[in-house]
Amino acid sequence: FPAIINSPVWKLIFTSKRFAVTCVIVRVYFATALLFDADGKLLIYLRDDNPEISFPNCWDLFGGIIEQDVSAEQCLFREVLEELGIAISDFTFWKSFDCDLNDGRPNRKFVFVAHTDHTPDKLKLDVGQKLISIDLAERKNFRFANILGDVIDEYASTMH
Repeated sequence: FPAIINSPVWKLIFTSKRFAVTCVIVRVYFATALLFDADGKLLIYLRDDNPEISFPNCWDLFGGIIEQDVSAEQCLFREVLEELGIAISDFTFWKSFDCDLNDGRPNRKFVFVAHTDHTPDKLKLDVGQKLISIDLAERKNFRFANILGDVIDEYASTMH
């Protein structure tokens, strides 16, 4: 008797023939932004302190999962609008990163560089606990979700 277990991340197929197990890893795609405020600082937010979510109480960038039939650009626009209440139009693709370890699910992050004319005090955060902006030189003082600290480090290294 075959049984199929589906989740957004894993698809496991069990068959009764010799108890063979097939595991197909499904890669998830994210659009995320290095979003700089009116002062040229990087906007970041502190994720909720909820043990049920991935990377609770870690700092994060803005963005989300790219849904089927939606471009990375459309996803990024929608997520920033939902999370900060602003429509960004000034953003460009920078680089993609594959994240296969320490993230709970294999994924590819499409990273964009974006700018807004706002500062944190003029924005309303709709996710997480706290919104701040930091100089890139301050990045080592924060614990970022998954590989985002490395992403920010690599971007900062291109600024010299």
